[in-house]
Amino acid sequence: MKIGNAPCSWGVFYPTGNAVTVQDYLAAVSRAGYRVTELGPLGFLGEDPAWIAGALQAHGLELAGSAHVHTLADPTSGSALTAALHRQGRLLQALGAHDLILMDESEFYPEAAQGVVDEARWQVAMAMIRAAEDQMRSYGIRLHVHPHVGTCIEREAQIDRMLAETGVSLCFDTGHHAFWDQDVLAYMDRVWDRIGFVHLKNVNPQVRARVLAGELGVNASFNHGVMAPLSDGAVDIAAVMQLLVARGYDGYCIVEQDPSEEAGVTPETLARRNLDALLLMLGG
Repeated sequence: MKIGNAPCSWGVFYPTGNAVTVQDYLAAVSRAGYRVTELGPLGFLGEDPAWIAGALQAHGLELAGSAHVHTLADPTSGSALTAALHRQGRLLQALGAHDLILMDESEFYPEAAQGVVDEARWQVAMAMIRAAEDQMRSYGIRLHVHPHVGTCIEREAQIDRMLAETGVSLCFDTGHHAFWDQDVLAYMDRVWDRIGFVHLKNVNPQVRARVLAGELGVNASFNHGVMAPLSDGAVDIAAVMQLLVARGYDGYCIVEQDPSEEAGVTPETLARRNLDALLLMLGG
């Protein structure tokens, strides 16, 4: 398997207006010991494949693919998704990458009804996913849907239904799955044949308990450090890695450490600690 990191670990969620520059990110993720990165939000690294390829090569980085966030349940946004995915497809194809992760936009939902959709909007989301898969296939790119907290695809019953109603691969995120106190290892085992990409995160059980008790909202929990370093949280990441090795998983494992106002250390330090922890788990 190939272990990498992503710009979101440095707080990069949008193409512009970030606290870290493209060159600073590439240098930092390389210094932290990673040799694989995701592209980040469309436009963060620009859209010139020759420049991106040169920059990645200069820092000794391989491109794992890209992640794209979209309001899947919004029936007015289909043309915007189509246009964005054409840009993603052309860019990834030119760079020789073969994976795109699609996830629902949690900011679309009101705080009091995060992830709540009626049947009509669920069908809109499924239609968008199926269309996106067809579109990416035309570029030779695999589409992986990423269940995400605060969206209409986050709990096991929703993930099961999405897998039943589409043919897409799953980008399985250990932290997002465990956010609602769901059994990561059992679910990975159950849907193993549909997992095509892995995001590694962990969950702070104390912060999660406040969310489950209704004391803390989903969005606010991120600033309180709900996503913990890999070795510190509720998920047995060592057991996850053992499962991946035992099953012969040879795809990408992307470490993500959502920045927290309470972290007290730099994203680069967290990234290095997470990699060190994984290497220790793998006996390296």
